Parts: sequence; C-alpha cells; structure tokens
Amino acid sequence: MAGHSFDFDVIVVGAGVMGSCTAHAAASRGARALLLERFDLLHHLGSSHGESRTIRDAYPKAQYPPMVRLARRLWADAEAESGYSVLTPVPQLSMGPRTNASLVAAIRSSGAEEVDLAQRWGGAFRPPKDGWVTAVSEHGGGVLNATKAVAMFQALAVKKGAVVRDKTEVVGIKKGPEGGVVVTTSTGEEFRGAKCVVAVGAWTSKLVRSVAGGLELPIQPLHTMVLYWRIKPGREGELTAESGFPTFSSYGDPHVYSTPSLEMPGLIKINYDGGPRCDPDCRDWASGGGDVAEVVARWIDEFMPDHVETAGGPVSRQSCMYSMTPDKDFVIDFLGGEFGNDVVVGAGFSGHGFKMGPAVGGILAEMAIYGEARTAAEAGVELGHFRINRFEGNPLGNAKN
Repeated sequence: MAGHSFDFDVIVVGAGVMGSCTAHAAASRGARALLLERFDLLHHLGSSHGESRTIRDAYPKAQYPPMVRLARRLWADAEAESGYSVLTPVPQLSMGPRTNASLVAAIRSSGAEEVDLAQRWGGAFRPPKDGWVTAVSEHGGGVLNATKAVAMFQALAVKKGAVVRDKTEVVGIKKGPEGGVVVTTSTGEEFRGAKCVVAVGAWTSKLVRSVAGGLELPIQPLHTMVLYWRIKPGREGELTAESGFPTFSSYGDPHVYSTPSLEMPGLIKINYDGGPRCDPDCRDWASGGGDVAEVVARWIDEFMPDHVETAGGPVSRQSCMYSMTPDKDFVIDFLGGEFGNDVVVGAGFSGHGFKMGPAVGGILAEMAIYGEARTAAEAGVELGHFRINRFEGNPLGNAKN
C-alpha cells in the first residue's frame, strides 16, 4: 500500500454483519477503512436484521467448529469493548433420526450428551421413542440479537476510525490506474482503495457478474420467513431463555430450528430451514416464503403439541433471505482474474453464517490487508473449503435448498 495515493486502505462493500465486522476488523488493525451500504444502515431488506440468531458449536462439517470457537471469543471481546450485551447463552439441543449422519457428526463435534427429553423442559418435546437421538450441548448454544449486533460492530468500527456511508450503491469496481481499485457508486462518486472486500449477501452474484467479466458465482438467494408462534397459556415461562430452554435443531425432513422465547414474550420462534428461490430486488413480501408456515405447523403439532399453538398460523412473519451455495459452504476467497488479490469476496453464508460474523470479518480484513488470514490459521480454521474455484463445472442451477 505504501507509495500509492489511495483514499482508503480497505473499502468494504455491504454493511450487513459480515461487512460491518470486516470494517471493524480492518480499522482495528490500523487500516483506513470505508464501509459502504446501498440501503439505510440496519435495513430489513437483506439477511442481517431481526432480533435473534442462533449460535451453536454442533456442526457436522469439521471446518466450522474452529470458526465458531473463534467467533465466540470475538463476540465476547466486542461486547466487552462496547458495553453492549448481544449474546444470551442457552443450551443447544440437537435431535433427529439416529440414522442421520449429519446429526451424529454434529453431536460428536460439540461433545453433546444424549438426554431423555421426558425429563427436560417440562416435557415440551415429543420425539419418536424409537430410532431417534436427542442430545444437549450445555455450553455451545445461545441467541444473538442480530440488529443490535450489527449496530455494535458499526459503532466499534467508527470508534476505530472507519468511515461509514449508507444510501451509497456500488455499481462498479475496477482496477486503479496506479494499482489498487476504484469503487464507483450509482451517483458517479469514486473511491480509491488499495483493497476492496465485497460482502453484499444476496446481491453478490449480480455485483460480481457485472465487475468480473461475467463470472458466475453459484449463490442462490432464497426467500425465507421468520415465524413466531404463540405459546399455549400456562406454558410461557417454560420456554424462555431465562428458564434455560434451548436453541434446537431438528434434523430430517423438514429441518426445523428454533430459539427460546426471548424477544417477544409469549411467543417462540420456530422456523423451517429453507424457502423458495428469489430475486433480492423483486421479492413477494406477502407470500414469498411459500408454504413454510404450513410445514412448520405440522412439525409443531407432532413434536410440541402441548406447548405451542398452531391454530390460526404464526402470530408474526418476518421476511429474510438465505444466500445458498450448492454445498452450503461459504465463499471466502480472492476474486482473482484481473483483480488478483486486490478484491476479496465473502458470501454464500447459506443461512448459518451470522454466528460466525466476527471470525469471517477478521478473515476478510486480514486477507485484504496482509494477503493471508493469520488469525484464522492460528485458530485452526482451514479456508481451503471456501475457495471460489470449487464451483468450476457446478452451475447455478445445482443450488439446493
């Protein structure tokens, strides 16, 4: 970076959780960072808004537990630095058919112990007695306040010297005449940076296609609905985070996940892990989630009939998006081509990336600044799984829910 005249050392495009964490990580390492957001800060149009996200260490793929452990340390560091509280620890319950290899691997990775659910949480769950496994990780779960967490990292980034701009749509990224990159906005503004990080979530494929000669990243946006259901009278206190009710994942078909009652008293969030394909710029806000509510209602009626009410459907529906890759693994890599290592892409977080935001942000920032992710290497995070070139010969049409 020395010897060149750049406005910034690192320009981060996209101020969701990944971009905000990246700007904070870059500024914390002494870089002059610029964070650009197309919409208002903390908007509800992408994937980083809302009141709750799970954090869990129960992962079937070996590349994720080290990243979760790193992220958990960084969440705690950010809370201590800001004075905010964004993480509520609770247990994590994993359950499903004993024949489900992903479930068995997730239980093993988290050190969860099998439990008899008839003896836990007032008998809230009614899993099948035969052929199912139910296991609890007492220390690996928790609930993150999503919007508050993003605000926290934006505030910390500014505190460290980063510049944050909203309502600034990036439409172009090109090589600079003296090296680095030139980032162009829809109003014609230009920002010169030594490096650029693209973290625009569901808009990644569109932006990368336009700036990288038609390069197609197989990242498919899905429209998903966040559903809150009424807890049956008299049961409200049993399903709260304060009472130790867990986050949970129910493997199989459908794959359902939940957080305990926390942000909306008397309601519990229980969701289906998926949704129909969508265009992030042309979404059906009223019914774009398809039959997600019906799928979840059937699950509740089978597994939690005494504790959660399904008559009349969910009390609240909130629109959100997943950005899915064919293998559900992240994209964390240099863009390459004419940009070489000057542009880094973080995308395709496939509905399970929020919890790892601080770790991903640190990785993206260090790749931009140093050309390598030193903190990730020290934490045992293997980035080879997240390369762009793994998609060669794997077209967008193969993306699965």
